[in-house]
Amino acid sequence: MSVQDPPRLLQLAGQSLLRDEAVAIPALEELPTELFPPLFMEAFTKRRSKTLTAMVQAWPFTRLPLGSLMLTPDLETLRVVLDGLDVLLAQKVRPRRWKLQVLDLRNVDENFWTVWSGDSAWSSTAVNERKTARDCPRMGRQQPIEVFRDFYLTGKKPDEFLTYLILWVKKRKDFIHLCCKKLVIVSLPVCNITIRKVLEMVDLDCIQEVEMNSPWELSTLARFAPYLGQMRHLGKLVLFNIYVSAYVSPEEKEQILAQFTSQFLKLDNLRKLYTYTGSCLEGRLHQVFRCLKTPLETFLITDCVLSASDWENLFCWPSFSQLKELHLRGIALTHFSPERLQLMLEKVAGTVQSLLLEDCGIVDSQLNVIVPTLSRCCQLTTVSIGGNPISMAALENLLRHTTRLSKLSLEIYPAPQESYDAQGALNFGKFVQFRAELMEILRDLRQPKTIMFSTVSRPYYGDTPSMLLWNLCLVEWIY
Repeated sequence: MSVQDPPRLLQLAGQSLLRDEAVAIPALEELPTELFPPLFMEAFTKRRSKTLTAMVQAWPFTRLPLGSLMLTPDLETLRVVLDGLDVLLAQKVRPRRWKLQVLDLRNVDENFWTVWSGDSAWSSTAVNERKTARDCPRMGRQQPIEVFRDFYLTGKKPDEFLTYLILWVKKRKDFIHLCCKKLVIVSLPVCNITIRKVLEMVDLDCIQEVEMNSPWELSTLARFAPYLGQMRHLGKLVLFNIYVSAYVSPEEKEQILAQFTSQFLKLDNLRKLYTYTGSCLEGRLHQVFRCLKTPLETFLITDCVLSASDWENLFCWPSFSQLKELHLRGIALTHFSPERLQLMLEKVAGTVQSLLLEDCGIVDSQLNVIVPTLSRCCQLTTVSIGGNPISMAALENLLRHTTRLSKLSLEIYPAPQESYDAQGALNFGKFVQFRAELMEILRDLRQPKTIMFSTVSRPYYGDTPSMLLWNLCLVEWIY
């Protein structure tokens, strides 16, 4: 039989107080501040609706991080808390203890509740309102109450929690500011009524992160473009599965893409751009970079087709020159000039920390050209060239040029091409032998940390584009 820790005096006091809500509610006015969080947690757990409503009205902190306590959306709890806010908003004279400015429905700060639950030592700095209205660009012109909520919109039935919140805010738009920092759209067209309601209700100027993971046709993207242009504080944009219909004429495609890329001129804070968009931006990526006003910190492009015009112009813009993360995956580069690859690295050599050139069909002649420049990327912590058809000799040359890369903590290299037989099957014995030789070279040069050698189901054969279909299997060797 396990022995449980006895309940703390604070917990016992809360349990005792909540046995009689008629006594508990009037006592809130004189309740010490440090008793509010544990009592709120107790009332939340025991579903004491009247007490929760009253506690919201007397909440002695500027922020109520309800989302980190209510890990799954609970419509009944939301109603109870919003009822408390309604009482506050209806009062012409503010209650003496009313400090609440932000109702945070995001799961972003569980430390607040952990501190007060007794799981960690109390500290005054631990309960400072670190994530308050100051996070919102509207600070200084906000309504009495701000509600923070991230929106994840899927193709499922409309969320009752979300629907109730939107209707509640709509009726109180003069008193409530709904702030959305992160918007994720999954498998929904932009004309969907839920998306339209959210986009019309939230202040688009507050959105800092957008992820569009829907099979949108290019014309659908055009309908979203005007909304995107209003997100002036957007810092991260993720594009998935944007495709071009066979019925779209070249002229119409040109017009839609111009309309979409022009919105980037309005995004003053964009720092991270992730594209998983097939061929819809083929030949237009350089237009995106041309429109960016500030340098990117992260650029990731996966399984896209880069045209010659993209490759010739993409890396010439100032917005590319300060990248910290450059990830190219599944981009066929075999026939592109190695000098262009070298120019790309020269642009980011002073800033890049994470460099991934995976499954790009890079061959020995290209790698040997870029190795000297790669060796000058002194800020690198992560480098990967996994999935490329590289020989043992070229890998040895690369490793000998990494001596000055003292910050490397993760390195991913492909198994040498000599590890495969004529049928493309991996000879594990040879692979182990080559790996040992490469590790010996590394140890003679420096002390490596985490090294991975990737093996593929079949090697890359010249002009065959099947390299994009490789199944990557990582064999990890940690030193």
